[in-house]
Amino acid sequence: LSLSHSYFHIGLVGHTNIHIFLFVYPVRKPFRQKPWIIHAKLNTSLFPFPSLLTRLDSTCFGGTINMESKVEKDAVQKPHGYEFGGPIGAFGISFGLPILVYLFTFSCNDVSGCPAPSLLSPSTLKLDQLKREVGWPEEGIWGLADNKVTAAVLGYYLFNALLYRILPATEVDGVELASGGRLKYRCNSFASSMFILTVCLAGTIAQGAEFPLWTFITDNYIQVVTANMLIAYGIATFVYVRSFGVKQGNKELRELAAGGHSGNLIYDWYIGRELNPRVTIPLLGEIDIKEWLEIRPGLLGWSLMNFAWMARQYRTYGFVTNSSVFVSAVQLAYVIDCWWNEPAILTTIDITTDGFGFMLSFGDLVWVPFVYSLQTRYLAVYPVSMSRLGMAGIVGLIGVAFSIFRLSNSQKNAFRSNPDDPSVAHLEYIETKTGSRLLVSGWWGVARHINYLGDWLQAWPYCLPTGMAGYTIVSAGTGYAQAGLEGAFKMADGREVIQGAARGMATPITYFYIVYFAVLLIHRDRRDDEKCSRKYGEDWEKYKKIVRWRILPGVY
Repeated sequence: LSLSHSYFHIGLVGHTNIHIFLFVYPVRKPFRQKPWIIHAKLNTSLFPFPSLLTRLDSTCFGGTINMESKVEKDAVQKPHGYEFGGPIGAFGISFGLPILVYLFTFSCNDVSGCPAPSLLSPSTLKLDQLKREVGWPEEGIWGLADNKVTAAVLGYYLFNALLYRILPATEVDGVELASGGRLKYRCNSFASSMFILTVCLAGTIAQGAEFPLWTFITDNYIQVVTANMLIAYGIATFVYVRSFGVKQGNKELRELAAGGHSGNLIYDWYIGRELNPRVTIPLLGEIDIKEWLEIRPGLLGWSLMNFAWMARQYRTYGFVTNSSVFVSAVQLAYVIDCWWNEPAILTTIDITTDGFGFMLSFGDLVWVPFVYSLQTRYLAVYPVSMSRLGMAGIVGLIGVAFSIFRLSNSQKNAFRSNPDDPSVAHLEYIETKTGSRLLVSGWWGVARHINYLGDWLQAWPYCLPTGMAGYTIVSAGTGYAQAGLEGAFKMADGREVIQGAARGMATPITYFYIVYFAVLLIHRDRRDDEKCSRKYGEDWEKYKKIVRWRILPGVY
């Protein structure tokens, strides 16, 4: 595997998949200088003994020269420009989203209505009246947080981390990093989350809707939201500061994300500088912050919010509606599917491309559990039920949506893992100059992100059970419910809830998830298109001519 010449010594020093590296050492004038590496492309299908090419190291196989320095990849990927509107957009999102979450929290409430009555007549709106209607804390802004609640929320995170460490786990390799090597991940989110849900189930069987966790969440909801916001800001700042410790050639396989080291503080803090930040916690060991937050506390928190609001509905009315049960059940199924298929998340753009900053920190810890559970929070106060026909239609929709989502993702993962597997061996693909294979048949021949279509369709059954959303809470003794007014319900404390003028006015809140998710998926598709265009060049343009549609065939 080496060639000696009177002017040069050439040796094969290693390979990575379809690439080989030749070590060239000039030994006589006029060529004598420092040695260099020649990078060439290798068609492994033509190489008769691929097992001989096992690793990239510093050995010249011919034995003529020993090279001391290794061929290292850069731990700092090249930046590729701003996204999300650059620094201005990052600033607006970072400090605007918390305001939006509070807006949802206060405007749709169990004090006066959804939306608050004053918001229906903006021309006569008075701030003091609005504060009373939305349940603004008497202590003002300081009442948004509570030390005991924050401590309890931190305890929830630590308990999740403890289960992550002590429960059995499957160790899975992540995708190959730009700097070389693969990170290992402990996958046991299904076991740890189901353990917590089992404890909650046992507590609910024993104590019913008065189970302390459910009452704690609903009685301290605003403070729980704030605690998660503070944790999200804290983690984003911690990983940003710590990212400046990333150096080339590090054994920990740390590297900066391509889009996260622009040099602008607010933008990099928002988008995330480090790709896969990890931290070692005493007694708990090493935790991959991004993957752990992506799949564990936020997703579990989403389901816990739903169950807490179901319990609140029962305490308020003495029953639980089929709409509340349905929304909680289908969202739990979605979450369980994520836990069960945890290794699949390692190939998503969140893990492979995006750095970890405020964007993902806030999304995982605040946006998912509190915005995604808006429907069950609404139904806890206005207990609308679905007809049998409506239920059948929505069940059919969720079945189609979930099938598209799961089958398409499973096909992609199977092809990536083993293209020769009988289930995917028949699929057509384009092989790019980089060696990657782009599917152009099967699910992925229908649209470039057909899985996004399934994901978006799943959003509709979450929102449709709320109907023409909107309600107003009136004082006790009005007699609407007793008189048989359609859509009127009497609460446990004697107050009554009706729709009245508020009917349909809360749809921007309960149906927000559908609009938001469509924007998110379209934006993600655009980002992916830009990334693939940079990576594959002409091959990507060829691919787009074959697979024309992005998400929704015939429309987009």
